[in-house]
Amino acid sequence: MPEPFKIDVSDTDIRDLKRRLAQTRWPSEVSDSGWQYGSNLAYMQELCEYWRTDYDWRVQETYLNRIPQFTTQVSADGVEDYTVHYVHQEGNGPNPLPLVFTHGWPGTFYEVVKILGPLTDPAAHGGDPADAFTVVAPSIPGYGFSQIPTSGGFGQKRTALLWNALMAQLGYEQYGAQGGDWGAIVTAQVAYQDPDHCIGAQINMPIGRPPEDKPQEEWTDREREVAAQMAHWQAQETGYQAIQGTKPQTLAYGLTDSPAGLAAWITEKWRSWSDCDGDIETRFTKDEILTNISIYWFGQTINSSTRYYYEMRQNQAENFLPGRLETPTGFSIFPKEIITAPRSWCEPGYNITQWSEHDKGGHFAALEEPDLLVQDIRDFFRPLR
Repeated sequence: MPEPFKIDVSDTDIRDLKRRLAQTRWPSEVSDSGWQYGSNLAYMQELCEYWRTDYDWRVQETYLNRIPQFTTQVSADGVEDYTVHYVHQEGNGPNPLPLVFTHGWPGTFYEVVKILGPLTDPAAHGGDPADAFTVVAPSIPGYGFSQIPTSGGFGQKRTALLWNALMAQLGYEQYGAQGGDWGAIVTAQVAYQDPDHCIGAQINMPIGRPPEDKPQEEWTDREREVAAQMAHWQAQETGYQAIQGTKPQTLAYGLTDSPAGLAAWITEKWRSWSDCDGDIETRFTKDEILTNISIYWFGQTINSSTRYYYEMRQNQAENFLPGRLETPTGFSIFPKEIITAPRSWCEPGYNITQWSEHDKGGHFAALEEPDLLVQDIRDFFRPLR
């Protein structure tokens, strides 16, 4: 049975965090290198000093605890039982549609905070109450405040099966799914595994591949552009995937013990993957950056979160869709998304009923461009209700 949940970090843990930050041993840096080699030293010193002296976890904890949160044990065929933490905000409208929202890495359930109000209470945000959703935003096991997997094999398909079971446990006969990053893969699996109940999948990270029967000489300009973008991404931006996908335990000792190390590992991704033109604080405040990082720190989940990459890398056949997703699927396309695909590469794998391209925004759409994403979600699900 669902149990109400409140975040309650101990004073001892907060003092320990500040002590560790004060005792950080900082690395050297190549002169005038900016972020070329990774997280910039001056910025990380500034951010960590703010975390130690000015950032107030209790204020953020109080804010998060105003959002209805619960834990419950979820059982699904072929999956171990897990205690799952989730946000559950009832919709305010004539017939709110249940929507399961899945976060990614290096995000947490915190990704839902800016879209939660407009989705659940559209009338209060200038929208039509007929577009209301009841939002369920679980923490993937090993993230946030969900149970940490202690045996191998827990990946994206098993997450989706848990979400199917969670929505059934909550009594929802019909529901939609939405997500980006890992949430994109999980959302597609949620719809694929439960087509009788999941009526649609809305995704903000398109995943597709070039058709094998179309030679490169016949590619469109857009297809060539995306191929070049993905080649650059693979060559310059995927070192973290190689480490997390092969030896996450080795990485974990440093990130679990050092808050500065954890902050550097996550902050570099928030900067690189967002539409910020190199200035992370044009997209996120220090408090937003640090609240997400603090959830990892206080939950002690950075190790288990990176293992999610290992499980995908070791068992792609299980975790990617085994066939075409016939459930209606919508895509929101943001220009600074790290992994993308043209519509022509996605159509073979999905029943696409929405393809919405935007001129701003990056990987963290729910936090960067909440209004645009909310509108896409409303537009996509409106004819499916």
